[in-house]
Amino acid sequence: MRVERLPAWGALGLDEAVWNRLVARSSTDVPFLTWQFQTAWWRAFGAGPLHLFGVQDGAGEWVGALPLYEVAGSEGPVLRVVGGVDVADYLDLVAVRGREEEVWKALLGALAGVPWRALDLRPVPAESPTPGLLAALASAAGLACRAEREDRCPVLDLPPTWDAYLAGLSGKDRHELRRKLRRAEAARPRVEVGRTPAAVTAATDTFLALHRKSKVGKARFMDDRMEAFFREAAVALAAAGWAALWLLWLEDRVAAALFCLEYGGTVALYNSGFEPDARAHSPGVVLIARTIEDAIARGFRRYDFLRGEEPYKYGFGATPRDVLRVTLERV
Repeated sequence: MRVERLPAWGALGLDEAVWNRLVARSSTDVPFLTWQFQTAWWRAFGAGPLHLFGVQDGAGEWVGALPLYEVAGSEGPVLRVVGGVDVADYLDLVAVRGREEEVWKALLGALAGVPWRALDLRPVPAESPTPGLLAALASAAGLACRAEREDRCPVLDLPPTWDAYLAGLSGKDRHELRRKLRRAEAARPRVEVGRTPAAVTAATDTFLALHRKSKVGKARFMDDRMEAFFREAAVALAAAGWAALWLLWLEDRVAAALFCLEYGGTVALYNSGFEPDARAHSPGVVLIARTIEDAIARGFRRYDFLRGEEPYKYGFGATPRDVLRVTLERV
């Protein structure tokens, strides 16, 4: 194994196409590790040194990548995965399935020559090989490893039909969902979805306005840098076929907006916005239900509500999946 320290994104042949093929072959094959998301995040939020590592096997094939950036810690530099815990729901090593151990061994050897106090990996899916491998490899590298649950992502395994989905809900949840869908009919609901860059761009202003209005604190979260990141990432992901921006009209106004990621057999509810004055018609529940129905009709296997255990997610029948914070520290 040979580890290359890349001077910039796309250097040494590890370009967008190669990167995304590598992500697709990884155990953690998620949109947050794609070239589109990673580079958009770096342009919006990147600061401090970038430690961009690529790993090649003896045949010269790229088999792993680890994009890290450096922040100041109280006891020395801390390395984190590019993508940012505030906006990425899963981050991890990018490595060909089955080769994670040799890739991690090579990377730990290369990282020995970099000044850092801690490697802070988060949020890592609990089923990733990373926590177990780093726990096994840490002591030989003079490191201490700690893994702890950081959050949960409620996830819904999708059946083949909408009727089967409804039948799988508890009696109470099924009754509540049907009641809210019927009540919204009085407001003549109409749903629009955009999946092209042009359609996503056209709906983004509406989405952002609803996002900022829907909850205390969201306007503060969606500052100028966050908006720039969202706009760039949304268009780039849509161009790759991985994004959908949904709008729900009630009467003559947009009452809800959802930004979903459609990637690798999973639809993920990434972000949302709602009109507070339309709360009586449960616009968020209505629009989420329509995105689930659409995902089933289009053959997706999973619907991921992503991080956060808000009760409404479990009302749709989701079950929790742990995400971890894995920390390596020099001892």
